[in-house]
Amino acid sequence: MNRMIATVIFTLIAAPVFAEADLEAGEQAFARQCSTCHVVVDGEGTTLAGKNAKTGPNLYGLIGRNAGSVEGFRYGKSLVAAGESGLVWDESLIAAYIQDPKAFLAEYLDDSKARSNMAFKVRKEEDATNLAAFLATFGAVTN
Repeated sequence: MNRMIATVIFTLIAAPVFAEADLEAGEQAFARQCSTCHVVVDGEGTTLAGKNAKTGPNLYGLIGRNAGSVEGFRYGKSLVAAGESGLVWDESLIAAYIQDPKAFLAEYLDDSKARSNMAFKVRKEEDATNLAAFLATFGAVTN
């Protein structure tokens, strides 16, 4: 229950920030920081962003998707556990996660031993906000 309350509070606090997101800057940040590991490919197989990267999961339809749930991708145990306990991605949660995946999962799961397979951290909060807004343009999933 505490996780749900914290998620709602964080989302409400962060909401005004996303109104200021710069999609072009998000696209540039994706190309610089994310495309080495991630790609955005729609259901018809068209690459919308990134290269032919396969280290990380396809980020198409990320918003509204349960964490750790892309079919055929091997996620770390902590991310799968977060998804199974109700973590559904939205822009504010994506922005928080990509700034420090390990710390995000440790807090969300209330488990200091939680780990993320994503070792990369987006250093600037502005980049994280712009990236999350950019990724939100690629469809949303309803669970």
